Amino acid sequence: MITADALRARFSGTRLPEDPLDVTMPPGLERWPHGMRERLDVPLRPAGVLVPIMKHGEGLRVLLTQRASHLRHHAAQASFPGGRMEGHDVDVRATALRETHEEVGIEPDEVDVIGYLRTMPTITGFAVTPVVGLIRPDVDLVIDRTEVDYAFEVPLDFLLEERNDRLVDREWEGRRFRLKEFHYDGERIWGATAYMLLAFREFFLNK
Repeated sequence: MITADALRARFSGTRLPEDPLDVTMPPGLERWPHGMRERLDVPLRPAGVLVPIMKHGEGLRVLLTQRASHLRHHAAQASFPGGRMEGHDVDVRATALRETHEEVGIEPDEVDVIGYLRTMPTITGFAVTPVVGLIRPDVDLVIDRTEVDYAFEVPLDFLLEERNDRLVDREWEGRRFRLKEFHYDGERIWGATAYMLLAFREFFLNK
Protein backbone atom coordinates (compact mmCIF):
# COMPACT_ATOMS: atom_id res chain seq x y z
CA MET A 1 0.00 0.00 0.00
CA ILE A 2 1.36 3.41 -0.99
CA THR A 3 2.00 5.75 1.95
CA ALA A 4 1.92 9.54 2.25
CA ASP A 5 5.62 9.50 3.15
CA ALA A 6 6.43 7.60 -0.07
CA LEU A 7 4.54 10.19 -2.11
CA ARG A 8 6.22 13.06 -0.32
CA ALA A 9 9.66 11.56 -0.96
CA ARG A 10 8.99 10.94 -4.67
CA PHE A 11 7.65 14.44 -5.34
CA SER A 12 10.20 16.25 -3.17
CA GLY A 13 12.36 17.26 -6.13
CA THR A 14 9.54 18.71 -8.25
CA ARG A 15 9.07 22.44 -8.61
CA LEU A 16 6.36 24.79 -9.75
CA PRO A 17 7.07 25.57 -13.42
CA GLU A 18 8.51 29.01 -14.04
CA ASP A 19 6.47 29.30 -17.22
CA PRO A 20 2.86 28.02 -16.83
CA LEU A 21 2.60 27.75 -20.62
CA ASP A 22 5.60 25.41 -21.04
CA VAL A 23 3.66 22.23 -21.81
CA THR A 24 4.56 18.56 -22.22
CA MET A 25 2.48 16.83 -24.87
CA PRO A 26 0.27 13.92 -23.76
CA PRO A 27 1.53 10.37 -24.34
CA GLY A 28 0.13 8.63 -27.41
CA LEU A 29 -0.45 11.93 -29.21
CA GLU A 30 0.52 10.34 -32.53
CA ARG A 31 -2.64 8.19 -32.35
CA TRP A 32 -4.94 11.19 -32.01
CA PRO A 33 -6.92 12.36 -35.04
CA HIS A 34 -5.34 15.27 -36.90
CA GLY A 35 -8.16 17.62 -35.90
CA MET A 36 -7.57 16.96 -32.21
CA ARG A 37 -3.82 17.47 -32.51
CA GLU A 38 -4.43 20.76 -34.32
CA ARG A 39 -6.43 22.05 -31.35
CA LEU A 40 -3.32 21.79 -29.18
CA ASP A 41 -1.38 24.03 -31.56
CA VAL A 42 -3.08 27.26 -30.49
CA PRO A 43 -2.30 29.97 -27.92
CA LEU A 44 -3.04 28.38 -24.54
CA ARG A 45 -4.34 29.90 -21.31
CA PRO A 46 -2.65 28.90 -18.02
CA ALA A 47 -4.68 26.85 -15.57
CA GLY A 48 -4.07 24.88 -12.39
CA VAL A 49 -5.74 21.84 -10.88
CA LEU A 50 -5.23 20.16 -7.53
CA VAL A 51 -4.65 16.42 -7.34
CA PRO A 52 -6.17 16.03 -3.84
CA ILE A 53 -4.98 12.88 -2.07
CA MET A 54 -7.04 12.08 1.01
CA LYS A 55 -5.16 10.45 3.89
CA HIS A 56 -7.64 7.84 5.12
CA GLY A 57 -6.63 5.27 7.71
CA GLU A 58 -7.28 2.43 5.28
CA GLY A 59 -5.18 4.01 2.55
CA LEU A 60 -4.79 7.00 0.24
CA ARG A 61 -7.64 7.97 -2.05
CA VAL A 62 -7.81 10.54 -4.85
CA LEU A 63 -10.65 13.06 -4.70
CA LEU A 64 -12.32 13.96 -8.00
CA THR A 65 -15.37 15.96 -8.98
CA GLN A 66 -18.12 15.36 -11.50
CA ARG A 67 -18.45 18.68 -13.28
CA ALA A 68 -21.88 20.18 -13.85
CA SER A 69 -23.44 19.42 -17.24
CA HIS A 70 -24.07 23.08 -18.18
CA LEU A 71 -20.43 24.21 -18.01
CA ARG A 72 -18.70 25.47 -21.15
CA HIS A 73 -15.54 23.39 -20.75
CA HIS A 74 -15.32 19.70 -19.75
CA ALA A 75 -19.02 19.54 -18.85
CA ALA A 76 -20.25 16.35 -17.14
CA GLN A 77 -16.70 14.99 -16.91
CA ALA A 78 -14.76 13.63 -13.97
CA SER A 79 -12.14 16.25 -13.16
CA PHE A 80 -9.74 17.49 -10.54
CA PRO A 81 -10.85 20.70 -8.86
CA GLY A 82 -9.26 23.64 -10.64
CA GLY A 83 -9.61 26.17 -13.41
CA ARG A 84 -8.00 28.96 -15.36
CA MET A 85 -5.51 31.37 -13.85
CA GLU A 86 -6.91 34.78 -12.93
CA GLY A 87 -5.04 38.07 -12.81
CA HIS A 88 -4.97 38.11 -9.01
CA ASP A 89 -3.43 34.63 -8.74
CA VAL A 90 0.30 34.88 -7.99
CA ASP A 91 0.93 31.54 -9.77
CA VAL A 92 -0.87 28.40 -10.91
CA ARG A 93 -0.45 26.83 -7.47
CA ALA A 94 -2.56 29.69 -6.08
CA THR A 95 -5.02 29.07 -8.91
CA ALA A 96 -5.40 25.39 -8.03
CA LEU A 97 -5.88 26.11 -4.32
CA ARG A 98 -8.35 28.94 -4.94
CA GLU A 99 -10.43 26.91 -7.36
CA THR A 100 -10.42 23.91 -5.01
CA HIS A 101 -11.79 26.09 -2.22
CA GLU A 102 -14.44 27.53 -4.53
CA GLU A 103 -15.53 24.16 -5.93
CA VAL A 104 -15.38 21.79 -2.95
CA GLY A 105 -14.76 24.00 0.09
CA ILE A 106 -11.27 22.79 1.04
CA GLU A 107 -9.31 25.72 2.47
CA PRO A 108 -5.81 26.39 1.07
CA ASP A 109 -4.26 25.87 4.51
CA GLU A 110 -5.86 22.41 4.66
CA VAL A 111 -3.78 21.30 1.65
CA ASP A 112 -0.22 20.07 2.18
CA VAL A 113 1.29 20.68 -1.27
CA ILE A 114 4.00 18.07 -1.91
CA GLY A 115 4.81 18.57 -5.58
CA TYR A 116 3.86 19.11 -9.19
CA LEU A 117 3.40 17.26 -12.46
CA ARG A 118 4.42 18.62 -15.84
CA THR A 119 2.06 21.07 -17.47
CA MET A 120 -0.23 19.46 -20.05
CA PRO A 121 -2.25 21.06 -22.88
CA THR A 122 -5.94 20.35 -23.40
CA ILE A 123 -7.98 20.52 -26.59
CA THR A 124 -10.12 23.19 -24.88
CA GLY A 125 -7.18 25.62 -24.99
CA PHE A 126 -5.61 25.39 -21.54
CA ALA A 127 -2.12 24.65 -20.27
CA VAL A 128 -2.90 22.78 -17.05
CA THR A 129 -0.41 22.35 -14.23
CA PRO A 130 -1.39 19.61 -11.74
CA VAL A 131 -0.52 20.46 -8.12
CA VAL A 132 -0.28 17.40 -5.86
CA GLY A 133 -1.53 17.83 -2.29
CA LEU A 134 -2.23 15.69 0.78
CA ILE A 135 -5.42 16.36 2.71
CA ARG A 136 -6.73 15.13 6.06
CA PRO A 137 -9.80 12.90 5.74
CA ASP A 138 -11.83 14.93 8.24
CA VAL A 139 -12.14 18.05 6.08
CA ASP A 140 -15.69 19.11 5.35
CA LEU A 141 -16.53 19.33 1.67
CA VAL A 142 -18.82 22.15 0.59
CA ILE A 143 -19.82 21.50 -3.01
CA ASP A 144 -20.53 24.48 -5.27
CA ARG A 145 -23.46 23.08 -7.24
CA THR A 146 -23.08 25.72 -9.95
CA GLU A 147 -19.82 24.03 -11.00
CA VAL A 148 -19.82 20.54 -9.49
CA ASP A 149 -22.57 17.91 -9.31
CA TYR A 150 -20.77 15.80 -6.71
CA ALA A 151 -17.36 14.61 -5.51
CA PHE A 152 -16.09 11.04 -5.27
CA GLU A 153 -12.91 9.19 -4.32
CA VAL A 154 -10.86 6.47 -5.99
CA PRO A 155 -8.17 4.45 -4.16
CA LEU A 156 -4.70 5.54 -5.24
CA ASP A 157 -3.55 1.91 -5.35
CA PHE A 158 -6.27 1.21 -7.96
CA LEU A 159 -5.06 4.05 -10.18
CA LEU A 160 -1.43 2.93 -9.95
CA GLU A 161 -2.20 -0.57 -11.27
CA GLU A 162 -1.86 -0.79 -15.06
CA ARG A 163 -4.31 -3.69 -15.17
CA ASN A 164 -7.05 -1.23 -14.19
CA ASP A 165 -6.63 0.84 -17.39
CA ARG A 166 -9.31 0.50 -20.03
CA LEU A 167 -8.41 1.02 -23.68
CA VAL A 168 -11.57 2.45 -25.22
CA ASP A 169 -12.46 3.17 -28.85
CA ARG A 170 -13.52 6.76 -29.48
CA GLU A 171 -14.53 8.69 -32.60
CA TRP A 172 -13.59 12.23 -33.62
CA GLU A 173 -14.80 13.75 -36.87
CA GLY A 174 -15.41 10.31 -38.34
CA ARG A 175 -12.07 8.80 -37.32
CA ARG A 176 -11.83 6.06 -34.70
CA PHE A 177 -8.93 5.92 -32.27
CA ARG A 178 -8.15 4.48 -28.83
CA LEU A 179 -7.69 6.22 -25.48
CA LYS A 180 -7.10 5.02 -21.95
CA GLU A 181 -9.72 5.49 -19.28
CA PHE A 182 -10.35 4.43 -15.69
CA HIS A 183 -13.67 2.97 -14.57
CA TYR A 184 -14.30 2.63 -10.84
CA ASP A 185 -17.50 2.04 -8.88
CA GLY A 186 -19.69 3.37 -11.67
CA GLU A 187 -17.50 6.41 -12.35
CA ARG A 188 -15.71 6.98 -15.65
CA ILE A 189 -12.48 8.99 -15.69
CA TRP A 190 -11.36 9.95 -19.17
CA GLY A 191 -9.87 12.71 -21.29
CA ALA A 192 -7.35 15.13 -19.77
CA THR A 193 -7.98 13.89 -16.22
CA ALA A 194 -7.17 10.31 -17.18
CA TYR A 195 -3.96 11.42 -18.86
CA MET A 196 -2.93 13.41 -15.78
CA LEU A 197 -3.47 10.29 -13.69
CA LEU A 198 -1.39 8.29 -16.15
CA ALA A 199 1.34 10.93 -15.92
CA PHE A 200 1.12 10.74 -12.11
CA ARG A 201 1.56 6.98 -12.21
CA GLU A 202 4.42 7.13 -14.72
CA PHE A 203 6.26 9.68 -12.58
CA PHE A 204 5.64 7.94 -9.25
CA LEU A 205 6.69 4.54 -10.56
CA ASN A 206 9.60 6.17 -12.42
CA LYS A 207 8.76 4.54 -15.75
